[in-house]
Amino acid sequence: MPDSLHELAEQLDRFAGERDWQQFHSPKNLASALIVEAGELLEHFQWLTEAQSRDLSPDKLEAVRSEVADVLLYLIQLSNVLGIDPVAAAHDKLAANAIRYPVEKARGSSLKHDEL
Repeated sequence: MPDSLHELAEQLDRFAGERDWQQFHSPKNLASALIVEAGELLEHFQWLTEAQSRDLSPDKLEAVRSEVADVLLYLIQLSNVLGIDPVAAAHDKLAANAIRYPVEKARGSSLKHDEL
């Protein structure tokens, strides 16, 4: 996965470079675009029940797939601009969460770490 993310980041950088779009890719603009796309992703689930959200039609699933791609692409661009390795950051966060949410306290609970 890290190799494919790295390859995707390079492809995305070439894509933006060919269009001279890096001038618009400040961290603020990319973070804003990421939130807009995340909102568009959420919109597909807005009025669904829990059960409906787990059983999307093929057309709805394809629309969600497209929004997931948009979110991922903006996240990769933001990471690149800031010099963050998103895979390393995710591994670090997972390790920190393992400490904050020990299995014996957190199993089956949706409470925040400071409420366990």
